[in-house]
Amino acid sequence: MPKQNTVFKDAYNRCLRLLVVGESLPSEPELCNLLGVSRTTVRSILSQMVEAGLIEWNKRSKAVQRSPVKADFFPEHETNSLSEVIERTFMKRILIGGGEPGMQINELELAREIGVGTTSVREFLIRFSRFGLIEKRPNSHWVLKGFTRQFAEELIDVREMFELKSAAAFVSLPAEDPAWVELEALRRAHVEVLADIDSRYLEFSELDDRLHRLIQQASGNRFIIDFYDIIAIVFHYHYQWNKANARERNGKAILEHLDYIEALKTRRPEAVEAACRLHLSSARLSLMQSLSTAA
Repeated sequence: MPKQNTVFKDAYNRCLRLLVVGESLPSEPELCNLLGVSRTTVRSILSQMVEAGLIEWNKRSKAVQRSPVKADFFPEHETNSLSEVIERTFMKRILIGGGEPGMQINELELAREIGVGTTSVREFLIRFSRFGLIEKRPNSHWVLKGFTRQFAEELIDVREMFELKSAAAFVSLPAEDPAWVELEALRRAHVEVLADIDSRYLEFSELDDRLHRLIQQASGNRFIIDFYDIIAIVFHYHYQWNKANARERNGKAILEHLDYIEALKTRRPEAVEAACRLHLSSARLSLMQSLSTAA
């Protein structure tokens, strides 16, 4: 049985959708390209499909024996998109390396660590290179350029514009929209962390990502949603890298989040805007102080 990581599960589920009884799956190189994963992962997928009686694998032939049923798929909550897995591993590398300007990132090593094809990693890195965070060098190497004060200020300005628009859209969501259920789940999660803030304050970074991503998605604007990835990278990097007064800073931010959530639940635009502006102002101050500490 292959290691059940999220990359494998996501690719396995996508491969299941390629199965057509009476036909054969594509070659291994073709599957690597279709699924965006390494040949090792593809072979693990094929082996599990043989065990499940889905295919008969004989050298180049991968004949489909039966159609997949719901029980063949991994649950959705156990899978993450490939970009999410790559982003998390990329962040981990930055944090371990200290995030110093000049830090080298090797796309081959990153791909091997995750178990995906280099093409997927390269596409991810190219996306972030557009913002000037990283720069391509020869031989599959990338260099971290660091987060300057000017970069941070420009990023915060755009974040505030996008978040205010998204928060205004959130209050207009219909009562049956799943976003309200997720918002309540987030409220409870914040309360739980706050109740044990001394030992759980480091969990704030994840709560922050979930809340702001949920709000941004309400905009329905593909550019706002796509841009949030770069916002998350920068803010989470600094939340985790700058340890000074982290407990107090995160505790204060959780209280602001709770006020923000309550404002959203009132559906009153003026209350939402006030809570949003207050929290984003604190986030701006925290990030700029973090940069001063790192300087």
